[in-house]
Amino acid sequence: MYYKKNLTTLEEMDGLAPQVMKTLLNLFHSHQEIATDNARSTLGQDMNSQPDSTAIPNLEAVKARQKATWESGDFGQIARTIENVAEEFMARQPLNPGSRVLDVACGTGNLAILAARRGCVVSGIDLAGNLIDQARNRAAAEGLRIDFKQGDAEALPFADCQFDLVVSTFGVMFAPRPNVAAAELLRVTRPGGQVALANWTPEGFLGKMFQVFKAHLPPPPTGLPSPMGWGDEATVRSRLHAFADVRLRRRIALMRYPFPPAETVEFFRQYYGPTQWAFASLGASAQVALRRDLVELQTIYNTAITPGTTEVPAEYLEVVAVRN
Repeated sequence: MYYKKNLTTLEEMDGLAPQVMKTLLNLFHSHQEIATDNARSTLGQDMNSQPDSTAIPNLEAVKARQKATWESGDFGQIARTIENVAEEFMARQPLNPGSRVLDVACGTGNLAILAARRGCVVSGIDLAGNLIDQARNRAAAEGLRIDFKQGDAEALPFADCQFDLVVSTFGVMFAPRPNVAAAELLRVTRPGGQVALANWTPEGFLGKMFQVFKAHLPPPPTGLPSPMGWGDEATVRSRLHAFADVRLRRRIALMRYPFPPAETVEFFRQYYGPTQWAFASLGASAQVALRRDLVELQTIYNTAITPGTTEVPAEYLEVVAVRN
């Protein structure tokens, strides 16, 4: 199976120099407040405990650790499996020729490319430099002109009121300071323009997956809000209170993989940075237990009819906010 290509084995990880391995694990542990729910509290407490703090200790270190996590693996492989979700999401957006569109936390450019194909004037920004490189290569291969930049969702390098539409799927929700990210979304959107987001819900499949990681991993540092807050209606309305109109709807993303649940777990273990870090932080027996629970989760949620494949319905909250 192709997911095994260059798969990092436990033995290969053990062969790393001790100091290098220590650095990797430190990065992982510090990042897990962003990648999973806080292991010291319930999900509800996570969403409401300092959910909008703008004074996070060691913020620059947190951002550096985020960058390292998302640049590991190969998120481009994951992005291909949710192109159908991107297409469905963008089909509901006002993509008029000449409209100015910004894709925040754009990854390899799924949304940006769809907007550019419709004749929009498109920009994209992401913290991970290697993902921006992939996005630029994809755009060049199609002859599309898209302004991709490496940068921070909490400090968007664009002028006030520059965009007619600002979009993000499963991206801006991981910014460590939600209120700062929300203020930036508002700032760069023109009056009458809109922001459209897709955020995983705590009750959906991705929320359940985060709970599995929470059960197996050491408690992360406190002080950062859970990304799942962006999938909670009341929390989102609070964060986007400055917008004139906020419309919320729960939708389903179908996650399709051409292999069974166990191999789907290995696919994420190879290509998805947060999953890589999770396994790297555990000993051999704990890795076995984590893998077992992830396979069980994929199996329970698998609705595929075709043998040897996986299709998981994952709930997300679609957010459409219009600026005054």
